[in-house]
Amino acid sequence: MSRNPRFFTRTRSSAISAVLVASLAAPLLGGCFVGAMAGITAGSLAAADRRTVGTQVEDRTLQVKAESAIRESFGENVHVNATVYNRQILLTGEAPDDTTRAQVEARVSTLPNIRLIVNDIQVGFKSSLSARSNDAFITGKVKASLLDAQDIFANSFKVTTEAGVVYLMGLVTEREANRAASIAAGVPGVVKVVKVLELISEAELSRLSATPNNGSAPVENGPR
Repeated sequence: MSRNPRFFTRTRSSAISAVLVASLAAPLLGGCFVGAMAGITAGSLAAADRRTVGTQVEDRTLQVKAESAIRESFGENVHVNATVYNRQILLTGEAPDDTTRAQVEARVSTLPNIRLIVNDIQVGFKSSLSARSNDAFITGKVKASLLDAQDIFANSFKVTTEAGVVYLMGLVTEREANRAASIAAGVPGVVKVVKVLELISEAELSRLSATPNNGSAPVENGPR
């Protein structure tokens, strides 16, 4: 069953995040899969990340806390994944009804240091293990395809997949967002691409590229 396409964006200068402005339906075209990602160390990935090192640590901690809170509060009643980037939380997966869907978001919203929650939990039966394995495989292919591209920085994006729907998160320019979405849409098995992105200007990209990510770049506080 297809989901309504959505394009969530958030600019660094805006306190309001995104509205449904665009989407990409994925043509089932051949994608390029490379194994180069396996050779990249965690240290080099962190150094290339546009978030500060402190924010990267916060994001990892927040993701663990969110997933733990969901597991402790709802157990096997739901299948929900929490993906965190720049203190923004994307919730995907399945809940049995609208009430539970809202309760999951409410529970996660009690955690500290959250800038924004995007709730794309679907109401329905929990996905099968085989479906989740296929999603993980698609995520790997999308990451490899982004890495293979010569005109964008793959590590500027965080990728997750749910029921064949690929979600892209990151601090990127509009040019990079559109290019990455186009690449992801061409990966076999991708049903749709949803951009949950924080847009920056080309000038801001130049500044971030010239500034080590462990510097004191300001992080704007957004809505809860």
